[in-house]
Amino acid sequence: MNEVVHTSPTIGSNVEEIVINNTRFLMWDIGGQESLRSSWNTYYTNTEFVIVVVDSTDRERISVTREELYKMLAHEHASLSKPDVYKDFNTHQQEILKPRKDLRKAGLLIFANKQDVKECMTVAEISQFLKLTSIKDHQWHIQACCALTGEGLCQGLEWMMSRLKIR
Repeated sequence: MNEVVHTSPTIGSNVEEIVINNTRFLMWDIGGQESLRSSWNTYYTNTEFVIVVVDSTDRERISVTREELYKMLAHEHASLSKPDVYKDFNTHQQEILKPRKDLRKAGLLIFANKQDVKECMTVAEISQFLKLTSIKDHQWHIQACCALTGEGLCQGLEWMMSRLKIR
């Protein structure tokens, strides 16, 4: 946990198990490319937390991040808003096609990455752009970080640990 790992953007997904204070986390690193987003929901089963990494230097894409974040969070409610969409399918097909509610209790950790870069968006700016205060159904936390040095990563993971203790 105290080592800096140099990575490239994820293509597809990677899985890693980490242990923090004797608690095991199975973490799926899922690529954010547009072509991969439609498959994100296949990873939602038994999800305790969603971690979103925001590039604090990319002001042009923050609106895309907000849109995708809210699509992901809305996924859990989609089947409630359009129940007649599935009426022509048999029960088994309906279960496969209906959006699952696996994120209903998931906490949301947002890492505001690249805080070491001048002119980056602050945590407050990112929070405002993402409209985090409007999220009422999920516990959330935004954490400044620098993936290159590891600064801020432990604090974000400690927040996750503190949420587990409350549950």
